[in-house]
Amino acid sequence: MPIRIAVIGSGPSGFYTADALLKSEAAVEIDIIDRLPTPFGLIRAGVAPDHQSTKRVSRAYERTALDEHVHYIGNVEIGRDVSIEDLREMYDAVVVAIGMPGDPPLGVPGDDKIGVVGATKFVGWYNGHPDFADFKPDLDTKAVAVIGNGNVAIDVARVLVKTADEMAETDLPSAIGAYIQNAPITDVYMFGRRGPVEAKFTNVELREMGQLENAASIVDPDCLPEEVTGEWSDRDKRLRERNLTTLREFPNIDVGTKAKRVHFAFYAQPIEILGDDIVTGIRMEKTNVVDGRARGTGEFFEIECSLVIPAIGYALQPFEGLPVDENTGCTANDNGRIADGFYAVGWAKRGPTGVIGTNKPDGKIAAEQILEDISEGSKPGRASLIARLDEQGVRWTSFDDWQAINEAEIANARPKAPREKFVTIDDMLAVVDKA
Repeated sequence: MPIRIAVIGSGPSGFYTADALLKSEAAVEIDIIDRLPTPFGLIRAGVAPDHQSTKRVSRAYERTALDEHVHYIGNVEIGRDVSIEDLREMYDAVVVAIGMPGDPPLGVPGDDKIGVVGATKFVGWYNGHPDFADFKPDLDTKAVAVIGNGNVAIDVARVLVKTADEMAETDLPSAIGAYIQNAPITDVYMFGRRGPVEAKFTNVELREMGQLENAASIVDPDCLPEEVTGEWSDRDKRLRERNLTTLREFPNIDVGTKAKRVHFAFYAQPIEILGDDIVTGIRMEKTNVVDGRARGTGEFFEIECSLVIPAIGYALQPFEGLPVDENTGCTANDNGRIADGFYAVGWAKRGPTGVIGTNKPDGKIAAEQILEDISEGSKPGRASLIARLDEQGVRWTSFDDWQAINEAEIANARPKAPREKFVTIDDMLAVVDKA
C-alpha cells in the first residue's frame, strides 16, 4: 500500500515537502490541507503585491499540485473541521507546515491601544487575506511608525508611500489600493533598535526605497559607519557593505520634489505607545549597540502618529494536539520529528528565518524521515478524510476549484493588474458554485 501523508499548510514548506516525496519515487499519496480555499500561503498573502516576480514561484507549486499523487483539500480548518488526532489516525504520516502566522506583542506600555497593528495583520489586510476582510486600519494620519528593520518593515513602508501608477501592475485589491492612496500619510518612520550594519533587510529591497516616484528615503549620515566592523562571515560582511553603500546614496535624493518621506531611524527603541484608548504617538529612546545588543541611552523623543505597525517577527498559532516549545516558540520537535508519524517543516519547525527557498531543505529532510520511519502504508488517508468532511457538511475545495477562482480573479483584473483578488471566502465559494 502507498504511504498516505497529510501535509497541513499549502505554503512553500508544504509544497517543498510534497515535491521531495514525489521525487523520492516512493509509493505515496499526498493530501495538502489548508484552511483557506486558496493555496500557496504566504506567496499569495505575505509577499508584497508589488513583488510579482517573487510570486511566480507558485507555478512550481502548481506543477506539484497537479501530480496524480497529490490532492489539495482547501477550506478545512484543523480543530474546527477535523482534529489533529483524527488526521494521525487517518494517515500514515502528518506534516505540519503552518508557518507562524501570528504577531508577537510589542511588549511596551500601550501596545494594546487602537492603532497598534501587527505587521502580519497589516500585510494580510493589504494582500486581501480573508481573515482581515472586515479589518480596516485607520490611515487618517500624516505619520506612521513602523517598528523593525527587516524586509517586512520595508514592504509596509513602500506600499504606504507608492503612487497609484507604481502599484498599477500589482495584485493589491482595488478597494484597498484606493483607501491607501486617499490617506493623508506624508511620513513613514522605520525605527530600528540597532544600527544599519545590524539591519536585516536585503539590498534588493533597500535599493527600491531609493527609486520611489513620490517618496524620498531619508537617513542621518551620522548614523552610517565608514566600514562594517564586528565578527561577520565574508558573505554577511559583503551584504552589509552593500546596504551601507545604498544608504549613503539616500541623502542625495532631492526631497523637495517629493511629497512623502520614509525615515530610516536607527538606534531607537520604543518605550511607550502614547494616547488614551487610541494611539496619538510613540515615545522612543535612543540607543547604542554594545556587543551586538541595543542599550538605552536615557535620551528620549516622541513622534506624533495614530498608527504603529510592529514588524518584529512572527508567532506560532498552534492548534490542539500540536506541542509547542516554550523556549523557541516553535513546535516541539527533534529536527522536524514531533512524534511517531508526526513531523514539522518550515517556520513551524525552526522559526521565521530565511527566505522562501530556505524552506526547501526542510521538505527534503521531512521526506527522508517519513520514508525512513514508514516502509509501507497501512491507513486509509484521503478516503477517510473526505468521508468525514462530507458527513459533517464541510464545504471543502479541490485544486480544480482553486483554478476556477484563479481564472475569475484574472478575468476581473483592472488594466495592467495580474488579478483582482476575492477577499472573502464566501465570494470565493460563490465562484466555485458557478463553475
